[in-house]
Amino acid sequence: MTTQTITAPEVYQGQFGEFTITQSDRTGVIIYRAGLMVAALSFAIGSALVLFNNNSSVFTVLTPLYACFSLALGVSLFTIHIYMASLHRALQVFWAIGSLTSVVLALYSSEPLAVTVYNQPVTLFGLGFTFVALTGIYFKEAFCFNRLETKFLTFIVPLLLLGHLIGILPTPAEQVLLGIWAILFLVFALRKTVQAIPQDIGDKSVFAYLKQQRSTKV
Repeated sequence: MTTQTITAPEVYQGQFGEFTITQSDRTGVIIYRAGLMVAALSFAIGSALVLFNNNSSVFTVLTPLYACFSLALGVSLFTIHIYMASLHRALQVFWAIGSLTSVVLALYSSEPLAVTVYNQPVTLFGLGFTFVALTGIYFKEAFCFNRLETKFLTFIVPLLLLGHLIGILPTPAEQVLLGIWAILFLVFALRKTVQAIPQDIGDKSVFAYLKQQRSTKV
C-alpha cells in the first residue's frame, strides 16, 4: 500500500498579509495567456495577408480573423489581473464599445470590414476602442514586467491608428508599423507562455485590501 503525500499550498507574503495561489487562480492566468496567443496569431495572420497578398478577395477573410482576435482579446480582458478595478472595468468597456461598433459595421456596410475602416478612418472613433483596450494590456505588461516589446507596442499602436485617422502617415509607413506591431505582438504572446504563473496573479493581499476598502466606503 502506498501513501500519498498531500503538499500544502505555498504561502506568499504580500504587502497586506499572507496569501496562497489556488488552482482557479492558475487556470485564470492560463486562459488569459491563451486569449493573448489566439489574438496575436489572428492579428499576425491578418496582417500578413494584407501586407503580402495583392488579391482583393483577401479582405473577406479578414472579418472572421478580426472576430477571432476581438473575442480572444475579450477573454483576456476578463481574466487579466489588474489592481485598479476602475481601470480594469474601463478596459472592458472600451473593448465592448469597439466590439459593438465592429459588429454594426460588419453587418450594415456594403464592403468588407477592413475596407470600410481603411477607407473611412472616422470609424476608428468607435472600433478603435478595441485597440485602446489592447494598448491598456501592453501598458500594464510594460509597467509591471518591464517588457521591451510592450513598451514599443504602447507607442506604435496609437501612432498607427491616430496617424491613419488624421491622415498624416504615408501608406509605406503604415505598412511598416503594422508589420512591427504584428511581430512584437507575437513575441509578447510567446514570452508570456514561459513566464512564471504567480507573476501574472500578482499580490492577492492587495486585491483583498482594495476590496475591503471599497466595502468600507459603501
